[in-house]
Amino acid sequence: MGVDIIYGTHPITTDDEAGLATGWLPGELSAYGRRCARELGERHRGNRLSAIFCSDLFRAVETVQLAFGAYRIPIHRDTRLRECDFGDLNGAPLTEIAARRPRHLDKPFPNGQSFRQVVDQTAGFLVDLAAAWDGHRVLLVAHPTTGWALEHLLNGQVLTEVMATETDWRQERSYALPSGWPDAAA
Repeated sequence: MGVDIIYGTHPITTDDEAGLATGWLPGELSAYGRRCARELGERHRGNRLSAIFCSDLFRAVETVQLAFGAYRIPIHRDTRLRECDFGDLNGAPLTEIAARRPRHLDKPFPNGQSFRQVVDQTAGFLVDLAAAWDGHRVLLVAHPTTGWALEHLLNGQVLTEVMATETDWRQERSYALPSGWPDAAA
């Protein structure tokens, strides 16, 4: 059966509007982002979600609270769904982070982590998700780097190619996580 995953990033934040890469800083949704979060809940009202999983960073938690606070769907926060830790560059201009992406595929940002580490933490999350939620539909609310990891791990996309694309936070994606993943994918 597997797990039916619907994935999306948190909506736009005040940092996004200011052109900053929040990284592991909490961040908060902008007024427009809060409105989009409420619309997310409306869009998924009849979607028969078994659970919602989100990053534990405030902007993702705020999204889920605004979207689903009134619904009776279990919500699980998970640190493995966090954005990449840009270390000393958390809060730096988005353009600076984008320019540095190729250098940090395997080499961590100063006092932070690499994009490969994000893939590894996402893989660990997926192993647990496949084991515990087989046969269910779940929603993930996380960050762009989580989406890159999902594209790489579940759709076989080349990580460097996925990293070179810009993420549209308004676009949700669906993924099929096979039962027994990753062994089932081999």
